[in-house]
Amino acid sequence: MKKVVLMVLMIIGMVSHAWAEKEIVFATDATWPPMEFVDSQKNVIGYSIEYMKAAGEAAGFKPVFKNTAWDGIFAGLEGGKYDAICSSVSITDERKKTMVFSVPYFKVRQALIVPKTSSVTSLAELKGKKVGGQIGTTGYFAIKAASGVEPKSYDEVGLAMEDLNVGRIAAVVCDDPVAANYAMNQYKDTLKIATIIESGEAEYYGIAVKKGNKETQELINKGIAAVIASGKEKELQQKWIGQ
Repeated sequence: MKKVVLMVLMIIGMVSHAWAEKEIVFATDATWPPMEFVDSQKNVIGYSIEYMKAAGEAAGFKPVFKNTAWDGIFAGLEGGKYDAICSSVSITDERKKTMVFSVPYFKVRQALIVPKTSSVTSLAELKGKKVGGQIGTTGYFAIKAASGVEPKSYDEVGLAMEDLNVGRIAAVVCDDPVAANYAMNQYKDTLKIATIIESGEAEYYGIAVKKGNKETQELINKGIAAVIASGKEKELQQKWIGQ
């Protein structure tokens, strides 16, 4: 009898351990500092990365991050190459047609970056000019929606910043924490944020999950709720983004 009881307890322990260690593979385009990027030791780090690690610890899953190019990242989710996308993905009605999202974990706005010598304060002033953005992002969508502006797409936002810095384009549009990172750090002597583009609707990041994968979606939601409730979210914002 004791052997049976011991065996049952071992099985229960193994099942509990397996549940606690459930692995969720996240695709991330690690070219988007300070949200997701690669450090000098080739580690994928950033606000979103650390956020999901904290969410996993709270909800009982182990996050694994797979550095994936933005071009094709959504097709990879649909094809089952990973379980979810943690890559500053804005929740939009169009994207909801082909995937589901976690609850929001970050509010974002679009910023217009220009040379420090520029007097431009809006996209409307850039008619006939080239404005760069990372293809498939809400920043690039904002450029395409601006009347008379010539959109120029890039595979990575850093390439757009380089072109802006040497004068090949007139401006760049991207998410405000990323814009601040570039304008206040790497290009602090040459670039600036001209304005925040107000769309009239709040924009939020969410974790994209393949349709039908309810278990993963619920685990991530549980983790995000715990990170917010514990105050860890504010700590991470201060660490990676500041005021």
